[in-house]
Amino acid sequence: MSDTLDRLLAESRDRLKAVGIDGAALDARHLVSGLLGLSLAELVTRGGEAVSEADAARIRAAVARRATREPVNRILGEREFFGLALKLSKETLEPRPDTETLVDSLIPYVRQIAAHKGGCRIIDLGTGTGAICLALLASVLDARGLGTDISEDALATARENADRNGLAERFETRRSNWFGAVEGRFDVIVSNPPYIRSNIVDELEPEVRLYDPAAALDGGNDGLDAYRAIARDAGRHLERDGVIGLEIGFDQKQAVAALFEAEGFRVLQSATDLGGNDRVLVFERDVDRIINR
Repeated sequence: MSDTLDRLLAESRDRLKAVGIDGAALDARHLVSGLLGLSLAELVTRGGEAVSEADAARIRAAVARRATREPVNRILGEREFFGLALKLSKETLEPRPDTETLVDSLIPYVRQIAAHKGGCRIIDLGTGTGAICLALLASVLDARGLGTDISEDALATARENADRNGLAERFETRRSNWFGAVEGRFDVIVSNPPYIRSNIVDELEPEVRLYDPAAALDGGNDGLDAYRAIARDAGRHLERDGVIGLEIGFDQKQAVAALFEAEGFRVLQSATDLGGNDRVLVFERDVDRIINR
């Protein structure tokens, strides 16, 4: 008897459920729909249709990978972020919905700067897949972006994502450890840096600990190493009327704010994520403090 969509979905769900995967039914649907190029609605309306042996084998292999806690989107090889289809690779962090909060927070500033100056120059530090910068470029057509990363794999992935989303002409990359190989000034500095304390990384869910790159997670003993590096050099690379937008850990608002205030910036805006946790800080230069120095 040949496999049908309904049978494969049920089999996949049951296998994932048996190994304790939360949301087993949803994961099974996303895997099958993604591998076969079907919408979730089509899985229902075409449930009685036969599936070829080759496709059934692909689905079972993917479910076996998910059973080892490999994330669904890594198995499929891409993730949607802010309406963009982004390829994932070994050395890129999988973009999360909470990071869209950072994009939402910065779009008004990018638009305002572009309207005032005729353009807006963005730098995305630790760009990974390019998610944040590319989402901003897709939202503001007069903006241009530079994505930096220490990983050549990540930079190649970001360039491919720019190309597949029609943004390659306004996006470039550079290998750099934060501002190390960067010259010039930018209207917007943005980053989702590693911010998890080193002693907690091994306690993360297997989907994160085993499959996200450690360099994109480990923020040092107190989780603040990357913020120190960015704050230290941001003043040399931010235009006078520019802004800095950062993703932060849920308990880091005060600590990160203090680091940047010590370097001559002040909090312009803060935002919470979908779960109500502190997730974003936006800074501007503290002009009054600079004048009074």
